[in-house]
Amino acid sequence: MELKKLTDTFAVSPQVHVADLPALREMGIRAIICNRPDGEGADQPTFTEIEQAAGQFGIEAHYLPVETGKVSDQDAERFRGYLETLPRPLLAYCRSGMRSATLWALASAPAMPLVEILAAGKRAGVDLSGLTRRIGSPRASADDQHDVVIIGAGAAGVATASSLLARAPDLDIAIIDPADVHYYQPGWTMVGAGVFHPETTARPMGGVLPRNVRWIKAAVAAFEPAANAVILEGCRVVTYRQLVVCPGLKLDWNAIDGLAQTLGRNGVTSNYRYDLAPYTWERVQQLKGGRALFTQPPMPIKCAGAPQKAMYLSCDHWRRSSRLDQIEVEFFNAGAALFGVADYVPALMKYVESYGIDLNFGMNLTAVDGEAKQATFARALPGGGSETFTTGFDMLHVVPPQKAPDFIRVSPLADAAGWVDVDPGSLRHKAYENVYALGDVSSTSNAKTAAAARKQAPVVAHNVLAALGVKRGEASYDGYGSCPLTVERGKIVLAEFLYGGKVAPTFPTWLIDGKHPSRLAWLMKERILPPLYWKGMLKGREWFVQPQVTD
Repeated sequence: MELKKLTDTFAVSPQVHVADLPALREMGIRAIICNRPDGEGADQPTFTEIEQAAGQFGIEAHYLPVETGKVSDQDAERFRGYLETLPRPLLAYCRSGMRSATLWALASAPAMPLVEILAAGKRAGVDLSGLTRRIGSPRASADDQHDVVIIGAGAAGVATASSLLARAPDLDIAIIDPADVHYYQPGWTMVGAGVFHPETTARPMGGVLPRNVRWIKAAVAAFEPAANAVILEGCRVVTYRQLVVCPGLKLDWNAIDGLAQTLGRNGVTSNYRYDLAPYTWERVQQLKGGRALFTQPPMPIKCAGAPQKAMYLSCDHWRRSSRLDQIEVEFFNAGAALFGVADYVPALMKYVESYGIDLNFGMNLTAVDGEAKQATFARALPGGGSETFTTGFDMLHVVPPQKAPDFIRVSPLADAAGWVDVDPGSLRHKAYENVYALGDVSSTSNAKTAAAARKQAPVVAHNVLAALGVKRGEASYDGYGSCPLTVERGKIVLAEFLYGGKVAPTFPTWLIDGKHPSRLAWLMKERILPPLYWKGMLKGREWFVQPQVTD
């Protein structure tokens, strides 16, 4: 029989029969709970039959019958008692396993966050999203109803809110985000190279949000798209007419064994965190010789060029200070190519060769021993299976694996990979017509960059207003993304492309030829893009990104 494991020691299942008990004993099950009332089905054994047969195999059996759709708080309390006292592994069963899973969720709620309960259900193949309102007994308030609710106050969220207000100044918008600080994350590469000061990339959230937007400073726990509702931590409910989802992605530092314990120490750093980018520059300045490793995890990741940007700028500093010959530089890329758009690879390879960088493809960082200064990588073998490789380092720049936030991955909005499942053109959800997503969390195949969010925000703003009857026609996103590859201090290879890797330069080639390093592109990255971000994109000014609309 098939068990659905909600934890390592607890599972649910459909009806258990006497013939199943030997197999359950083989699986190690030590106790079972029957949540199905006797006589519910014509082919259903009574609990007494199961209890007597279970005793012969040394399995405890307990009876907590619950009618379908009538799981009470008292039932959950009794079930919690069983969870706390019965031996493990423990199995609960009913007709399908759903009542047992519901009891487990309600019984676990006092000690387990809602998002973890939903995640456990999703892993087991049990949809527990219908319990989101019940857990904690929330009450919806008229003050929590809005025309548009935006999840996330990062680049995508603030830009979308500003683009909406530029078109409809009286629109009722709420942004949900628990963060106190808004970061200009594209600047962290420059911080890691000593070009920007870290504080120039951060501003108080309250000073960045549009004045006419209501800021709900809270974390999202779950979604109820069929009810047009968002459930916050603490089980507060916010309802909407249109929902825009853009909370960014999750940096999974714990996916690499030992990494979290050594970040910011022992020469282990990353430009993907505000507080660590200055440490990158510190290590680059202090390294006189030895081995410097730079890593890139499997795609998709935020700004796929950032891992090698850090490497090129570090090499440039070492060469300018006459130390590059004493430093062995290696790039470990989990992918199969230096850059996803082949047109830009020749220019990058010239710098790889000039700096003497050793390229290693198909190598994924799996463990770090900071004290021993050892990094372990895994590589897939052609015939199947994998092998590991451990090497030493004096400096290690790590880019962690990345995935959608937990509350997104367990929600009804997610696709099989965990990203918000949207149409690549309209950015509208494929199943829920009043839900949109943009930025890093969407399922679109474009590069996850701030430039992509800047192009997507006006598209979403127009389509949301069209759905509300304020505008007409549909805007479409073409997959535009941009990656200013900082190949040396003072020069950039400006990669710009659409869906499918089609090159799409903004400027004529006589001004900036993206396939070759450019001084002007560097000046744009250093001097123009930061104010364009703070004073343009976040203010709803859509220079160069006004959407194309079709009737």
